Amino acid sequence: MASNISPCFCVLFLVVLLVATKRISGDPDPLQDFCVADAKSSVFMNGLPCLNPNEASPNHFMTSALRTPGNTSANPMGASIVAANTQNMPGLNTLGILMARIDMAVEGVVPPHIHPRASEILYLMEGKLSVGFVDSNTNKLFSHTLEAGDVFVFPRGTLHFAQNIGEKPAITINALNSQNPGILNVPSATFASSPAMPQEVLAKSFAISSQEVEQIRKLLGGT
Repeated sequence: MASNISPCFCVLFLVVLLVATKRISGDPDPLQDFCVADAKSSVFMNGLPCLNPNEASPNHFMTSALRTPGNTSANPMGASIVAANTQNMPGLNTLGILMARIDMAVEGVVPPHIHPRASEILYLMEGKLSVGFVDSNTNKLFSHTLEAGDVFVFPRGTLHFAQNIGEKPAITINALNSQNPGILNVPSATFASSPAMPQEVLAKSFAISSQEVEQIRKLLGGT
């Protein structure tokens, strides 16, 4: 399914980038105008090493990664996530931002997950979604049904999800205020970690049997 990005979306794109500025960034402020990621460097650091500024080009500051619809049939969740990040857009390095395109098939789900280092703002381009996050203090669910053109925000570190409840595929554009927000997929992290969490811990925590723990592990590809 192809989609055309309208002029109003371009305006929204700029607004989203302004929202995800240094003022609310979870990443350290850069010490220079830019620090194009040097993919060939073997240095390991908190972030990515900088390319010599004299070798930077305009191509380092753009990507076409979000143009192409994702393959929603590639996983059982019916969702595909493609990010504009430092791998395909090295100029993002140290700027404290990231964008992603999510394609969701009918009844597709982005399962409950957490971004430990970033807040996330979602713009629904096409379709109809049920979205929500859980307050860490009270376990209260803040959920909403979104129509095309709506925007929803997930606060940093909160458990959140999205579900396509419409009759056609959905497309979202998401922005996060970290170049490396991290993602902890709760089902996979719980039942398919490596090495595996103790079976007794999972059985007692979720009030299920050991056999059910093993069944869930197999379904999620755990060991």
